[in-house]
Amino acid sequence: MSTRTDDDVWDVSSGPGLTAVMVAFARANETDSDDPLIRDPYARLLVDNADVGAWAAMLDPGMVAKMKATSAQTAAIIDHLSNYQVVRTHFFDRCTIDAMADGIRQVVILAAGLDSRAYRLDWPAGAVVYEVDQPGVLAYKSSTLAANGVSPLANRREVAADLRHDWPTALRDKGFDPTAATIWLAEGLLAYLTADAQDQLLGHIDALSAPGSWIGVETAAKHDRNRREDMWGPSKAMFGQLGFEPTEDLSALVYAGHERAVVTEWLDEHGWQATAQHSPDVMRRHGRWVDDVPLADDRDAFADFVIAHRQLSA
Repeated sequence: MSTRTDDDVWDVSSGPGLTAVMVAFARANETDSDDPLIRDPYARLLVDNADVGAWAAMLDPGMVAKMKATSAQTAAIIDHLSNYQVVRTHFFDRCTIDAMADGIRQVVILAAGLDSRAYRLDWPAGAVVYEVDQPGVLAYKSSTLAANGVSPLANRREVAADLRHDWPTALRDKGFDPTAATIWLAEGLLAYLTADAQDQLLGHIDALSAPGSWIGVETAAKHDRNRREDMWGPSKAMFGQLGFEPTEDLSALVYAGHERAVVTEWLDEHGWQATAQHSPDVMRRHGRWVDDVPLADDRDAFADFVIAHRQLSA
């Protein structure tokens, strides 16, 4: 059961915005590791300055070590979640870089959260990066980085809009050119949308995409409430052991995925050429799969990473 409502809003201290801080925490820890798969020099800054209330305890390396010590299963879950975020970041970084090499100069990051690609990737001349998200999330990121002397390396344009509503108008108002090839990134997004909202989002992307455009999208995993509890139940029990009382159930922020359109099929039916890579396969390729993670035997419990291309006109 989701705790979401049709018109809920958030910043980095609540709702999906809070999960953006958790993802940045994974990027920061990876960057500080001995042999990082990705490097995000600004993730730690964005995490340390975020007001997340009681959830700050989960951003303390000491607390993370205590959590992992509670049980082997909890340790496996923590390692899996961290590895997943790192591998996902690497995958969509590579997708963006490849699109730039293909000549694309217009980028739209949907539900940009605390993504710092506009600040850390090596952008070609003329690249314009549109970041679409809730106003409070975008304002926190840009103000925090600016206050610490960090400037974007591309022409970054904030689009403060709700992706469940008329965000295409807001995007155009910021200068988006629907006649130019675009790469769209939808990473960590679809699970936070209903099935109808997912279809609407893909429809907007399709309508705004010129020939030669790319899409990189993470699908929503499919597992019912009982199986989801297999994943999150141990974590909730562990919170009680450590005396931590979370202010929000993060697992309840996502919507069930069984009734959704299959992203690759939807895109293929609308004139795109889509391919999917199952996220556990990508994790194994990078040596980041955790064998003991719950639901490891359930293929539907893990997302796909999809890349699609719209062919150039004949």
